[in-house]
Amino acid sequence: MKGKSISSPFLLVASLILCLSITATSQLTSNFYDTTCPTLLQIVRREVKRAIVNEVRMAASLLRLHFHDCFVNGCDGSVLLDGTDGEKFAGANLNSARGFDVVDTIKSAVESACSGVVSCADILAIAARDSTLLSGGPTWKVLLGRRDGLVANQSGANLGLPTPFENLTQITPKFAAVGLNITDVVTLSGAHTIGFAKCATFSTRLFNFSDTGAPDTTMDTNMVTDLQSFCPQNGDGNKTTALDRNSTDLFDNHYYKNLLNGKGLLTSDQVLFSSVDAVSTTKSIVQDYSNNSGLFFSNFANSMIKMGNISPLTGSDGQIRINCRVVN
Repeated sequence: MKGKSISSPFLLVASLILCLSITATSQLTSNFYDTTCPTLLQIVRREVKRAIVNEVRMAASLLRLHFHDCFVNGCDGSVLLDGTDGEKFAGANLNSARGFDVVDTIKSAVESACSGVVSCADILAIAARDSTLLSGGPTWKVLLGRRDGLVANQSGANLGLPTPFENLTQITPKFAAVGLNITDVVTLSGAHTIGFAKCATFSTRLFNFSDTGAPDTTMDTNMVTDLQSFCPQNGDGNKTTALDRNSTDLFDNHYYKNLLNGKGLLTSDQVLFSSVDAVSTTKSIVQDYSNNSGLFFSNFANSMIKMGNISPLTGSDGQIRINCRVVN
């Protein structure tokens, strides 16, 4: 009886949350702006393409912004808000998250075509899809109709965003907290097939991993030597190198091939294949994706849609920000 009296309220709350999530998700549609801003998709695609032509790395940066937005307060554009108490100053974003000026440019172009109609949160979702596609990856129909949040959540970003240093037992609960499963963990990590990381995010693997006095034994020895030279002890932690060695700018399944060979750059990458926990959870998925790019592409599109559905503000909740950096 005690078990029932304790669990029932939790079951009730869980059911309520699920119902609310389904209701909110069902309000997102791929044709949300067809009449109010019919040129939206073309405008965003044009501006994202210009940004990538100017700097190839921007594709990864825009994709990452959408990820970091959705994991905190849901997909509500809160990561874009300025202010020292904002998510931009959280550990995972400070001097790391980028692309805000590109979002400003996209928003300005959209506002010129249809003022006060399209949310910053939706612009991030479209830009993430276009960044993936323009880098050689899959496409999908982005569900739209999100509205922008009124507050940022720095503490939520510090607690909820996965970090490069974490293992599977630390990463998986963060995904589960926003309704994403173990397959989503492996699939969305595949976004690291493009982009760069700073020495500071992986240098602990090169010299004194977990206080062993030696490099991380799961990293390829030639890669260790290369990176020790590139990122020496007490060197510049802001120097960057490719997340996906030998396939830096192309969105493909090479990231997973690297994991099979001990060439994942971040701890959070390599643990998907090499950790003890991976054997029964993620290792087989990594192997499947390394052998089947079509499967990875299909699952990546599905996981991105799923991630984009995390607690969206719809209807009369939130607002449509005119400037993505500040509340109206």
